[in-house]
Formats: sequence, structure tokens, C-alpha cells
Amino acid sequence: MEIRGIERKLLYELKSLKVAELEQLSKALNEDIASVMRASKELENKGLVKLREEWKRVITTTEKGRKALEEGFPEKLLVLGILKSETNELEKILNLVGREANIALGWAIRRGWVKIEERNGKKTVALSVEDPRKLLDEETEEEKLLKFVSKSEEVSLDDIKSKTSETALNNLRLRGLISEYKKRIWYVEITEEGQKLVERGIPESENGLSEITPHVIKSGVWKKIGFKKYKVEASGPKIYPGKRHPLREIIDKIRRIFLEMGFKEARGPIVESSFWCFDALFQPQDHPARELADTFYLKGLESKLPERDLVEKVKKTHENGWITGSRGWRYEWKEEIAKKSVLRTHTTAVSARYLQKVSPPSKVFSIGKVYRNEKTDWRRLHEFFQVEGIVVDEEATFRDLLGYLSTFFRKLGFEKIRFRPAYFPYTEISVEPEVYVEERDTWLELGGAGIFRPEVTEPFGIDCPVLAWGLGLERPIMLILGMRDIRDFYKNDLNWIRELPYRILRGV
Repeated sequence: MEIRGIERKLLYELKSLKVAELEQLSKALNEDIASVMRASKELENKGLVKLREEWKRVITTTEKGRKALEEGFPEKLLVLGILKSETNELEKILNLVGREANIALGWAIRRGWVKIEERNGKKTVALSVEDPRKLLDEETEEEKLLKFVSKSEEVSLDDIKSKTSETALNNLRLRGLISEYKKRIWYVEITEEGQKLVERGIPESENGLSEITPHVIKSGVWKKIGFKKYKVEASGPKIYPGKRHPLREIIDKIRRIFLEMGFKEARGPIVESSFWCFDALFQPQDHPARELADTFYLKGLESKLPERDLVEKVKKTHENGWITGSRGWRYEWKEEIAKKSVLRTHTTAVSARYLQKVSPPSKVFSIGKVYRNEKTDWRRLHEFFQVEGIVVDEEATFRDLLGYLSTFFRKLGFEKIRFRPAYFPYTEISVEPEVYVEERDTWLELGGAGIFRPEVTEPFGIDCPVLAWGLGLERPIMLILGMRDIRDFYKNDLNWIRELPYRILRGV
């Protein structure tokens, strides 16, 4: 049995260690990881070592976390600002803190450091601790933990849990000061046979050439020295080719499917008027979805309304139903509300714009980002992708709608599809399509669909059925991939992308 140079060094290193991580051995032997992996594979084939693979969750400091360590946690900066300020007016204190003022205030109140009071019609902020100077000098549990993590490129989650509380760890996660991801770790363990060989002493291997170069061929040195033996069955280093982000992969697949089905793509602006985002879709101006709690409004930016004739028709439809057979919403519709600019809350706004220039028969789809003023957590984002489709056809029926959706989902790779009755404000009849995800053994709701109500289509002069549907992308893909946190899509974690299966869905 021939044991080559790096293999010899590896066995002697394991003599006392017995078992070690691949990265640890790479540093100890001063060899790159790929070379140590090849040597380990060779020794495993010879029965001298065992290779074992484990997945660990590791923590690393984010850019935001490094900034907090350098400049200080926002809530401490707030306390410092209160101490230095000559005023206790809330607004002026927050201006001193800067961009993260609201974050600072929230955490300071949560920790019981400050309290907000109202005096003479103005909100004031006051310290609620006896010794604020001591508070600034002492490190919080989160600060200690963040410093510990920042000392290394990455730290095992198991190591962290033994040094801190779950509350401190969750607080750092919640604030985006640390990033958590899965990492594959290889362990190399010497076998009993390998241990005996090392104790007996490993004989020196014969010298030989390990590669062919122009010099080796021209000089003829290969005739005298010969070549080392190669085992062509041995595994080589793992290579990571270029790979698209899973969302991009799905988006491209959906685009190809719709084009194959005879649709054409439509696009619209991200900054949209309330008219196209809400009013044209027969959503009343006092609807809860139009409030600041759900929608991002752009201050100081007023949008232009379309031609007067369309605006008047939409206005009458809202107020009394116009000629649609509806009673409308029975309120006074206001242009100034329709002119307010928003970040579009759904891609249905693109479909609404398209209705003003469409003539049947026509099939259109759109894919784009939408924005909702929602709390960001493990299952919600304030920015996400949505897919929209409409069919305008005099012969279109509800069964056609189900047929289009069934065809689309089957092309996407789902075999089991079902539809459940639903309610949506601008479609009637309405359904929610669901697909069966075998990997998760569950039915997954993928959006909403229906036929646009006359209150939506009549103002555009369309007197034929308009089939419509829309679905979000991130949440269903998250469940299919078994992800725990929807925010992982946007962390740009190369390790996560590298380890994802190339085909995320069947047929992609």
C-alpha cells in the first residue's frame, strides 16, 4: 500500500487528534482544503480514515452588527443624547439620534430605560433609570454576545447557546445584527487500521512525477523518474458552477410558461397612482387596505390621472354604480385621494392599466415587485414578487379560468390541483387555487383568481368577460424548499445558494 506525502502528513496529524475537522487539518498541514479532501478520500478508500459529514447552524456578524459595535447601540445613543440635550422634547431628541431614532426609542422603552410623557400638548422623553451613566458603561447581554461573535468569521450556534440566553440571541436576530445559516462540516477520523500503521511507521513512498508539463516531455525526465500512480475513481474537489438565485429561476420558468401558452408580457411603474392601484379596481377610498398601516404613500408626489372620460366613469361607478347594475359604494369620490402616489401594492395595477387599451381576444401576464407596509418577520416581507394574468375574450367562461390555471400549474410541475371558493373585492366568481406539494405532504394555497366584476371592466368600455389571477412567489417557494425564514431569500448567502438542488421544482 503506497502512502503519498500529504497522506502521510494527514495520518501523523490524526495520530494524536483521532478526529478533526477538514478545515482544521488544512490549516495544520498548510495545504488547501481541496488537497486535504482528496488525500482524505484516498485514505478512506484504503480503509485508514473515515469521512463524516455534518450540518451545523453558524452565526456571523452582519454589516449592521459591525456598525452597532463601532458606533454604539442606538438605544444607548438615545440615552446619551438625553443626557447631553438641553431639551426633553421627543422630536428634538430623536433628531439628535439620527436615522435609527425610532429603533432606538423602541428598544429603550422595551428595556425600561426611558418613558414618554405629554406636557403642554408636546411629547417629551425622560430617563427612567436611577444611574444612566452606569447604564452606558455596562455592556448589555446583546452587546457581549455580538462582541463574542465578531471575534471570529463565524461561530457555531451550539457554542453560542452555552454562553448566552435565548432572548439575547433572538433580539440580535430580530434586529438584523447577526446572520444565521447552515454550514456543512467534514470530519476526518483515523481508523484502527490507520492508527496501527502510524504506530508501526509509514514507509516512504517512491518518488514520481505528479503532472505532465512541456518541460517534463521535452527533457525526457519522465523516462528516468516515472509517474506516481493515479486512482482515477477517486473523488475530486467539489466545484460550484454559476447558479441563478432560486427566485430568478422560478420567475424565468413562469415567464417561459406564459409565453408558451400564448400570453404576452406587460409591465408597469413601481410608483403608481392610487387611481390605478385602487380606484380603477373598484376599491373604495375608505377601504382599510388603503390606510398608512398597509400602504406606502409617497409624500409630496402627486400623480396625474388618465383622460377625463375614464376618471368620470370610475367616479360614477364608485358613487352610484353608473351603468353596471350595481349601487356602487354610495359615497363622494374624491380626485385628490386618487392622485396620491404609492408604491404599488399589487401587480393588478398593471392589469388595470392594460384594460384601457386592450381589445378582445387578448392574453396578458406580468411579473414584478410589490410593496406592503407590513411588519417584517420570518414569514412576511414588505417587498415581494407577484405574478398576474388576465384573459379578455368574448367566449371566456369560468371553466376556461380553471383550465388556464390547471395548465399553468401542471407546466410548473404540480400534478394535483384543486380550487376552493373564495371572496375578493374586484372579482366574482372567485376561487383560490391550491396545489399538492409532495415534499411537504400538504396542500398549498397559491393566490387568488376570478372574473373581474362589471364595476371594474365597464368604465374601460369592456363588455366581455375578463379572467384574472394573481399569486405571490416567496412564501410558496419558501415552503417547498423547507426554509424557516423568508428573509433568507435576500441575505445573499452563497453557501445556501450553492447547496440548493439545481432543479428547485420539477420541470424548472
